[in-house]
Amino acid sequence: MAVLLALCGCHSKPRDPNTVVFLIESSPANLDPRIGTDAQSEHIDELIFDGLVARDESFHFTPALAEKWEQPDALTIVFHLRANVRFQDGRPLTAQDVKWTIDSMRPVSLGGAAAVISPKANAYASIANIETRDPRTVVLHLKHADNFLFTNLSTGAIGIVPQGSGRDFWQHPIGTGPFRFVSQQIDQDVVVERNPSSWSVVPKIERVRFRVVPDAITQSLELEKGSADVAINSLPMDALPTLAARPDLRIVHVPGTVVQYLGFNLRDPILKETRVRQAIACSIDRNLIIATLQRGRAQPADSLLPASHWAYTDDVVHYAYDPDRAAKLLDDAGYSPNVSGIRLHLIMKTSTDEGTRLLAAVLQQQLARVGIALELRSYETATFYADVRRGAFQMYSLRWIGGNEQPDIFSYAFSTASFSPAGANRSHYSNARLDALLDDATQSQSVNQRRSDYAEVQRILARDLPAINLWYRDTIVVHHRRLTNVVPTASGSFSFLETAQLNHD
Repeated sequence: MAVLLALCGCHSKPRDPNTVVFLIESSPANLDPRIGTDAQSEHIDELIFDGLVARDESFHFTPALAEKWEQPDALTIVFHLRANVRFQDGRPLTAQDVKWTIDSMRPVSLGGAAAVISPKANAYASIANIETRDPRTVVLHLKHADNFLFTNLSTGAIGIVPQGSGRDFWQHPIGTGPFRFVSQQIDQDVVVERNPSSWSVVPKIERVRFRVVPDAITQSLELEKGSADVAINSLPMDALPTLAARPDLRIVHVPGTVVQYLGFNLRDPILKETRVRQAIACSIDRNLIIATLQRGRAQPADSLLPASHWAYTDDVVHYAYDPDRAAKLLDDAGYSPNVSGIRLHLIMKTSTDEGTRLLAAVLQQQLARVGIALELRSYETATFYADVRRGAFQMYSLRWIGGNEQPDIFSYAFSTASFSPAGANRSHYSNARLDALLDDATQSQSVNQRRSDYAEVQRILARDLPAINLWYRDTIVVHHRRLTNVVPTASGSFSFLETAQLNHD
């Protein structure tokens, strides 16, 4: 009888019919929007928090927490906050919350010590000080003109937090967004629920459980048997035909702006040589990988910017698949093959994500053809991402999951001032000419001049290759038919949850 009771106790609880089960590959690293920059953190934060402004599908700025603003001169921006906006714990939003959010990331603003150590801090370096004229008026006084400050104040880039939020805020995040945080169990799940007092939109979905399932095969099985409702950009392409044949499942996809890239550590004695990085670029058959691993659901990328962007240029050095050119570059760099045909050894770190591991295995095969022995080391996602942030790698591959729709991504990813952990320059690439171009583009009032600056920036990066842009991935959502009105975005965000509906059969 005791054995029978024990067995009965092992049965899982029935699913809550009002909860959407959303499969994700890993736990968010940090749900404090001032700190978390990994994909899961940013996507979930975007549901919990709001910025001062938002961006529409054409990347134009629209009101968010700030209902209006004016810029009386190049060094002053006045934001007027919406009335009657409250945090999810009932506290009213005030100008002091906005001031605290930004100042808490900037060491110079709080007596020499920031409240949090933020990789986003450099994005607000142009701010001299912040004035709160009254509870609903925030004035930013700038050191110099900054064309991309609005981008860094938008939803997704920043989330306004309550005044006084410190380093433990990630454990109990409180925002003003359409969903509010309920709980998090590391490596298990994150639960959010509808915020009935949301100023913007009150979701029709009552609750979402972001369940951590690292294994893609397990994700597919969970969707097939109906124990999960949705997954986005986490399933292997070869699983999609099988899932599409299931009568209870739907697949929606749109062209994406998410860029898969290959990053290098330029402090490494081998990879600091430009010709080695160029040789690696010539060794990669992107078209074959897109046709096979990606099943054609991607487009080659030669820039971080989408090809439709006003600052994008195609007038850069291109690296077609050319093993002979790769061999010549390695010869010129002093890496001749030994008796076994091996020229050099490199180590590529990956996460346990199946798509990343498959890509690494293919790169290992392709680089071997030109004499580069690539050793693969796979780590749990949090460890892998921590190593990337602190520069403990030779090579790695990640995706730009947002922010690359505006040209300030070049400053964040490649300027000397953005060395990680203060920014995302994980390669520790430094180029004085590129820094000068980025500074000029940030401050210039001429769109033509900025376009010219960014064109040269893209040419320099294509030549120096601190990272190799591989492809733009389509956004692919697989969902149960009971979840309707699913409209994915090019950036692969989770924002479709704000308007999706859960139907009960």
